[in-house]
Amino acid sequence: MFDETAFSSFIRRIRAGDEQAARELVERYEPVIRREVKMRLRDPRLNRRLDWTDICQSVMASFFVRVASGQYDLDQPAQLSRLLVVMTRHNLSKQQRRHRADKRDYRLLEERDQVDLEGRPGASPTPSRVVAGRELLEAFRAQLSEEERMLADLRAQGCEWAEICTQLGGTPQGRRMQLARAVSRTMRQLERNEAGHV
Repeated sequence: MFDETAFSSFIRRIRAGDEQAARELVERYEPVIRREVKMRLRDPRLNRRLDWTDICQSVMASFFVRVASGQYDLDQPAQLSRLLVVMTRHNLSKQQRRHRADKRDYRLLEERDQVDLEGRPGASPTPSRVVAGRELLEAFRAQLSEEERMLADLRAQGCEWAEICTQLGGTPQGRRMQLARAVSRTMRQLERNEAGHV
């Protein structure tokens, strides 16, 4: 698949917003997400309400925002696979809780015909998904303070934490935590905004 040097270059291209690298990531790793969803989504009632392509799109959007902000340090393809599996599990858990809440509880709704997951449309990056990804990244950046944006930009450019601290001050651990908190806060805000539009 990748040697270590090629993988590092691949991640740098993704951080820089290279559309070809983003397409390649989706093509290579979408099957990992799809397989995890199919293995974990066994309740046919919930299966009808959750589309693996929606989960995949949500996981990929979150990954692209977080990797662009420099939150992830990935050295090997296996690390990326494990990360996407964990993100998929968290996303599925969140969706299951959402669909079991109050009046949305899928377990209380009438049974419908089972839908085959394989018959759903693919998750290849269409122009609308590319635009949606850009809009998500812009919305994400708009939520950051100026200092957080500088920190995210330096990480996205591939700067190591020690190098960032030379420019901005602080400690590598402190700056890493600052960015992690900013990303978590911003993603929660974007999710709340999205939930408000549904």
